This record gives sequence, C-alpha cells and structure tokens, in this order.
Amino acid sequence: MESYDYAVIGGGIAGYVSAIRAGQLGLRTVLVEKESRLGGTCLNVGCIPSKALLESSEHYARALHRFPEHGIRLGEVKLNLSTMMKRKEGVVKTLTDGVRLLMKKNKVTVLEGLGRLTAADRIAVTTAGGEQEITAGAICLATGSVPVELPFMPFDHTRVVNSTDALSFVRVPKHLVVIGAGAVGLELGSVWSRLGAKVTVIEMLPQIAPFADKQLATTLMRLLKDQGMEFLLNTKVTSAKVTKQQVALTWENGKGESGTVKGDKVLVAVGRRPFHEGVGLEAVGIMPEASGHIAVDDQFRTSVPSIYAVGDLIHGPALAHKGEEEGVAVAEIIAGRPGHVNYDIIPNVIYTAPELATVGLHEKEAKERGIEVKVGKFYFRANGRALGMGESDGLVKVVADAKSDRVLGVHILGPRASDMIAEAVVAMEFQASAEDIARTIHAHPTLPEALKEAALAVDKRAIHS
Repeated sequence: MESYDYAVIGGGIAGYVSAIRAGQLGLRTVLVEKESRLGGTCLNVGCIPSKALLESSEHYARALHRFPEHGIRLGEVKLNLSTMMKRKEGVVKTLTDGVRLLMKKNKVTVLEGLGRLTAADRIAVTTAGGEQEITAGAICLATGSVPVELPFMPFDHTRVVNSTDALSFVRVPKHLVVIGAGAVGLELGSVWSRLGAKVTVIEMLPQIAPFADKQLATTLMRLLKDQGMEFLLNTKVTSAKVTKQQVALTWENGKGESGTVKGDKVLVAVGRRPFHEGVGLEAVGIMPEASGHIAVDDQFRTSVPSIYAVGDLIHGPALAHKGEEEGVAVAEIIAGRPGHVNYDIIPNVIYTAPELATVGLHEKEAKERGIEVKVGKFYFRANGRALGMGESDGLVKVVADAKSDRVLGVHILGPRASDMIAEAVVAMEFQASAEDIARTIHAHPTLPEALKEAALAVDKRAIHS
C-alpha cells in the first residue's frame, strides 16, 4: 500500500493547484482524478472553453458590424462553427496537457480513477485495472460542483441543456432561451447571440448580474439589448413542455403577468451545487449541510481533522480563483506554514462585451453595513484609449470609506475590465486609499487611467471629466 504525506481527490483547479504547491513544499503528494484530462470543469468545460468561444464570437461580430467604421471592408463574412469549435478544443488541450506536465515537474503522482474515502487516512481508488488503496497523512477534497437542474425540467442534453452542452452545439440555435442572468447565462447567451441566434434571458431577480453594482448591471443590460439580446426580469419559469422540436416555457413575473416563450434550446444556468457523490463522506462521518456544502473551520478542516475541503465544496463564491487560493492555503497549512485567503477581495468577472468586473463592496452593500462612503465615477467615453479602440461604453466606480478614504470596492464596466480589476485587488490587499490610486502614475493613453480618474473623482478632482 502506497503512503503519501498529502492526497487530493479532484483534479480541477483547486485540487491540482493544491497538489502543485504541496509538491513545491516537499510533501509526497498524490492527486486522484476520475477523468483522463486534468483541469476539472474550469479548464475542460467551463472558464477556458467559454472564453475561447467568447473571443472567437466577438471577432465574428466585429467583422460583421464594426470593421467598416475602421475603414476595413470585407467580402461576405461566413461562420465556420466546426473550425471555431476545433480552435476551442485546441486551447483546452494545450492547457490540460500543460497541467499534466506540471504534475511531473513537481513530482506529484497522478492516479486516474474514482477516489473514495474509507478512513480518515485512507482512499480507495477505483481504476480501469481494478481497485487500490492508498494512505495519506492529510487528505483534501476538491471535487467541485455540477450545474443545478430544475425539478420540472431535467436536462436531456438536447433541448434542455447545461453549460457544458452549450459549449458544443453543432449548429447555431434559432432561439436560445437562457434561464439565469448570472455570468454563465450572460456569457453563453452572448456567444450564441453574436453567432446569429435569437437569445431571450429569463431572470427571477429584478436585475441581471445580481451580485453587481446596480448602475453597472443596468447599463450592461442596456448594451446587451443593443446587441440583440432580450430580457425578462423579475420573472420565474413555472412549467415546461419539451418536444422533439422545441421547449415551451410558461412564465410569471412580479406584476402578476404570465406568458409563454418557445425556443429550440433552453440553457438552464441557475447556479451550481457541490458534488461529492461517491466520495465516501459517510464512511468517515462527514455530514454535508442542507445546501450540500461541507462545513470547514478557518483552516479548511472538516469535522475529521485530517480531511480538508476547498473550492465549490465549501461556502463562498463558486469561482476558480477562489478555489485555487484555498488549495494553496491548505497545502501551506499542512506543510506547517501560514495559509490564508482574503475573502473580502475576491474579484468577480462577467466576460461579456463590455466586460463587468467587480471587487469589494458596492454602495448598497456599504450602506447596509452602516458604512458612510464617498464614490468616484469616470466614464470610458472620456478615455482616449477606449475611444481609439472604439470601445467607449461603460464606466469605473470607486467606493471609499468617507472617513479614512480606504478603498472598499471597485466596479468596472468596460473594455478589458477583467484585466483592469487586478490593480484594484492589489490596492485593496494593501489597504490603499483612493488617494493612493489617484497619485499613482498611469501610462497614457491606457484604459487603467479610467481607474485613476475615478479615484480622483472620490475627492471631486477628476481631471478629464
């Protein structure tokens, strides 16, 4: 029986990053993953392939609608969806192959099979060749999550689909109905809208991107409407009739109105739930909460001290980078080092066009906590780089404590917002003030100058607005 210092069940981003860090710290480490490709949901059927399709579909949309304003005239623009999908798969393969190489580089043993806890220090691994048992001084559960299914409309993966299915359509839908206006629904809705589908998004809450600043979310919806997407807010789906040709959804809204919408595809994107079926929690006495999450302490330990849990299995935003940092923290804790995750500054991004990126508190959240704030805004229409790019929609908003000037939140809707938010995260990690950002020299002309101007605007001294 092989014995290890550290064993990780689940080869997604939280799990494989934790294994790499443990290897770097000199721990004899094993990673157990049931799929042949490492990387989990994010690399294989989530973050990475969706961003590849978003990039390709945006190029297509620009060629159709935006190139003439730049003086570029093309002949007939045609979509080759199979080529687009092959490119997406190529991107995924490059990264998953890279993860496999990183396992070798960091001396992490990889076992391809289903890992199941049999004791506090033991895992049975079922592989194609049979079952083997390993022991480990510490075990980390990183088995991730799966899409939530609606009870009255189970996935058939043809008409009623999940996010994985929506990444691999063989043809553009005529009418794609998306249930859920979070990141997944808006991103995949954007992809297929750009490629020619009619897209209707149904959201139960009164705004899209419910986690985001209201002004930015409202502006994003207006811009997505301009791109052709349709929205039904404050609306819930009450029933569905699925046939071979289409799905007919019945809905009701907060005004008491009701109606029916029909589509040849329905993407259910209402969230994800923790996945731990078959992991053997019951064998070691770990009881999931009603939500399916596994309770952990501030050191990520479960009710069994030698077993840890990270990522989508535990509470917090279901974001790859959150799970990644938790995985690093666990490896460092096991190695006797201080491991920590600052949950107050986890950025959240929606990769639409324009992108929406946010970190920290927005105005409403600050008010609910009784914090008096000052807010600075700057619109991209006054930013030279954004105008030169032809991408001048959106704004940057900085929320600062009214007394100390400490930055409490930064919210960006605009081009490359996903890249711009990193500066804000670093500033907040070091407890910077709005003045710190405002007095930092930014290259000109660049998009991040909009963040500097918004920071200046906190004290009502923006230069270019």
